[in-house]
Amino acid sequence: MTLSSNWPYPRWVAHRGAGKLAPENTMSAFRLGAAHGYRMFECDAKLSRDGVLFLMHDADLKRTTNAQGTGSDLSMGELAQLDAGSWHSRSHAGENLPTLEALARWCLANHLFLNVEIKPTPGQELETGRAAGSLMNRIWPQTVVPPLFTSFKADSLRGAREVAAHIPRGLLVDKLADGSGDAELQLALELGCQALVLNHALWDAALVAKVHAAGLYCSSYTVNDEWAAQRLIDLGTDGIITDRVDLFSPAQDGPRL
Repeated sequence: MTLSSNWPYPRWVAHRGAGKLAPENTMSAFRLGAAHGYRMFECDAKLSRDGVLFLMHDADLKRTTNAQGTGSDLSMGELAQLDAGSWHSRSHAGENLPTLEALARWCLANHLFLNVEIKPTPGQELETGRAAGSLMNRIWPQTVVPPLFTSFKADSLRGAREVAAHIPRGLLVDKLADGSGDAELQLALELGCQALVLNHALWDAALVAKVHAAGLYCSSYTVNDEWAAQRLIDLGTDGIITDRVDLFSPAQDGPRL
């Protein structure tokens, strides 16, 4: 059984904006992904010291900014002054770290879909989930397809559910406890999730059937090869997160790439 016809989101999701073609989680990346025709974007959100959700994957600033230390130790005003583009290329020098609100408002203005990975700094799982839910309650019209919240952290999904139960959630999984996926599916159901988002190599026909039979959708990260994408399409999965916005056409929604 496939549930794809009821899934409100596009199959193809641009990872962190435009994959590796631009500095991840910056507005330049999301604009570039949109220029390649993508209509849904995945981003990583965590809390600043003063409680503002900003976009960054790592807890540490070193890899993707010109600073060091833990991002959540800085205020949003301090984070906004960092250079989040020079690490990638000279053409992106001076790129800012955006807030989640800025990205969400850009998506709304351009009629685009959003996948917010709640990526808490360790120890802030519940409060980051709650903050994400509160933000979307405040700015996202309920007449518009809501963002999708995903997280590897159960407490983050619990926090989002407490505050914004109407916003769909997906459990991210990198490894299966025993290979069957039963424990992960059970946790996703306990969390009230609508999707299971797995490392793409974990899916097989039996697991897809099991997850669909439970009423959940099947999504995958991070898929950058044609053979891997075709395998997931053949299995009947519902969503594919990719860095290769230059390789895969987001208009492709049939049985073959």
